[in-house]
Amino acid sequence: MKAHTKDTQAAISPNMAVALLKEGNQRFVASQMANRDLLNQVNDTASGQYPFATVLSCIDSRVSAELIFDQGIGDIFSARVAGNIVNEDLLGSIEFACKLAGTKVFVILGHTACGAVKGACDDAKLGNLTILLDKIKPAVNAVSEPSDTNLRNSKNSAFVNEVAIKNVHMTISNTRRMSPVLKEMEDNGEIKIVGAMYDINTGKVTFI
Repeated sequence: MKAHTKDTQAAISPNMAVALLKEGNQRFVASQMANRDLLNQVNDTASGQYPFATVLSCIDSRVSAELIFDQGIGDIFSARVAGNIVNEDLLGSIEFACKLAGTKVFVILGHTACGAVKGACDDAKLGNLTILLDKIKPAVNAVSEPSDTNLRNSKNSAFVNEVAIKNVHMTISNTRRMSPVLKEMEDNGEIKIVGAMYDINTGKVTFI
């Protein structure tokens, strides 16, 4: 399988880009990954890169976008930060990926049993991590159930996963609010901004 070129990238619509990621994850879950010569793809991309997707995911070692979407070298811009939140630096990178480098979809990818979300649920404090977790706490507060404070912590896996989903939705909203560049591209149909959740137990990605 060859790396994308300028022409093949241009031929991909935002909806097609989402479909390519879904198909790749289906292959991953079925252990039927595409046959790629990665060193050939290194050569293919030496003079330029034409990824079709940008994925913002958590730093969790189990959630590698290239692997779980079964993509090769030069296919995905992969941005990673604990809790898959956005700030000015990340949005600047994503604006480059979409506006200047031509990707057709921006995926905010959360995952089950997220350690950063657990930390926000428990109000953990640790150096600069405290500042990062503060960006996830609005998602904790936005999940109303359970109301019993004894159940609103990292020991409640169902609560943690609901907060992770809410965090994805809020990151999408923050992206549109904080990045007029990406919002305009989405409004013009140049890109899609979508959320997804990765299940660490099954390997399956569900778009939300």
